[in-house]
Amino acid sequence: MKLLLDESVDHELAAHFPERFEVKTVTEMGWSGTDNGELLRIAAAAGFKALITVDKNIEFQQNLDNLPTAVIILSTPRSVIDYLKPLIKEVTSTLESDPGKKLIKIRKAI
Repeated sequence: MKLLLDESVDHELAAHFPERFEVKTVTEMGWSGTDNGELLRIAAAAGFKALITVDKNIEFQQNLDNLPTAVIILSTPRSVIDYLKPLIKEVTSTLESDPGKKLIKIRKAI
C-alpha cells in the first residue's frame, strides 16, 4: 500500500512503517509547495492510498465528500518523530481494516 507523507511530517517517519507499506514524502515525489487540493489529486493519480499529515486545518480546506484519496491527520502535542512513531501501528491497522474511510484522525493521548 502506497502512503504519502505531507511536507509537515518529519520525513524520518517513513522508515518506521512496516515493509508492506511503500512510504514516500511529498519532497521525494517532487511535489513540494503543491496546494493540498492539487496534491490530493496527483497523489491519487499516482496510486497513493493516503496522505499522512499533521495539518489539522486540511479537513476544513477540502471537500471531504470528494477526497480522491484518504487523509490521515496525526494529532500529537508536538509534531516530532518521537511523538509520531507510536501512531504508526494505529495508522496501518486503520488503513487495513477500513480502507474506504476518507478522513482519519489519530490522536496521541497526553
